[in-house]
Amino acid sequence: MAIVGGIDEAGYGPVLGPLVVSGVAFRVPDEQAGACLWDTLNGSVCSRMSGRNHRLVVADSKKLYRSGDGLVSLERAALVMLEAAGYHPRTWRALLERLAASQAIEALAAYPWYSGADLPLPFSATVADIGTRANAVRRDMQAHQVEFFGGFCEPLLAGQFNALARATRNKSVVLVTLVMRIVDRIIRLARGERVCVHIDRLGGRQHYREPLQTAFPSHALRILEESSSRSAYRLASGAEVCEVEFVTGGEARRFPIALASIYSKYLRELYMHAFNSYWSERQTGLRPTAGYYTDAQRWLREAEPAIRRLTVERDMLVRSR
Repeated sequence: MAIVGGIDEAGYGPVLGPLVVSGVAFRVPDEQAGACLWDTLNGSVCSRMSGRNHRLVVADSKKLYRSGDGLVSLERAALVMLEAAGYHPRTWRALLERLAASQAIEALAAYPWYSGADLPLPFSATVADIGTRANAVRRDMQAHQVEFFGGFCEPLLAGQFNALARATRNKSVVLVTLVMRIVDRIIRLARGERVCVHIDRLGGRQHYREPLQTAFPSHALRILEESSSRSAYRLASGAEVCEVEFVTGGEARRFPIALASIYSKYLRELYMHAFNSYWSERQTGLRPTAGYYTDAQRWLREAEPAIRRLTVERDMLVRSR
């Protein structure tokens, strides 16, 4: 058997709200390690939305979120896959406990807009078919000897982001650090099995030898490919072998990356809902924000009276880079 994983992020560009990096992992037969999971599981999942198709849509989170149904498609995919693996979180905090390290829950206490917040799941009232769809996915996975471990999440809140950015003096290093944490979490699942991790390329970066060697100093590293569309490496330590690839347009090319993008976007949107709910209760007429630069500047102007009244430290609210 082999472990196949995928990693993607949401929130790298915004200046408000968290950066969220997520990963997923599957155990598959050795001969299926390089196969397309959309093809393997085509009886229950697909990559395109269609009114006539009752399969679960697993695709680039940006496409799902722009479909006009809010969080519905994102939430359905995220919760159905977890249900198929035997996990059924009923609140946002329970979901964080399932996907993230314990520090993610502890970190909420330092932010008034998160500290007392929780959200029931499913968050979208129209997501009511999780169990039925999960049964179909579970049967399909069992038929093809595919096991879904669930997801892994590394959320970084604004204050944490600023501290890490100051320490590294490089925003991209912050993202790479979180990605490597999840690669490590996926590798730890292996029981002497081959590990393949697919990662959406991080910006325009083409070379990853140095961060991989820094994160895995006890592994021998071999460069398999470094091209304009794909950078691939092999890490080996004794019998432990992990192949890591960074690929452009990964959400459309690799099922695990698409699913990881869904968890990152879904979790970030839940964080932003808690954020906007808190501030709208404290500033009359304050419109919600997604946190991207231009709208974040508008939001900061409108929220300024509440920010001053509550003596909120800017470093805990606004990302510096």
